[in-house]
Amino acid sequence: MAAHCQLTGRRPTFGNNVSHSHRRTRRRFDPNIQTKRYWLPSEGRHVRLTLSAKAIRAVDAMGIERAVARIRARGEKV
Repeated sequence: MAAHCQLTGRRPTFGNNVSHSHRRTRRRFDPNIQTKRYWLPSEGRHVRLTLSAKAIRAVDAMGIERAVARIRARGEKV
């Protein structure tokens, strides 16, 4: 699964693991990505979205119709 959020666009960021001796090795910070299925009443079907945990709360607040409109405005297919 691609580690990016369809609504917020959040992607992995990169940084360093720093050991006790202060040696640095590269690491990856992944967002908390979940696959969630919503009922889209305007189209009469379910949509499966790949969202971060923060975006799931945003969908609950703004509604699925506005969220799908924002995703489509970003150019992603739903």
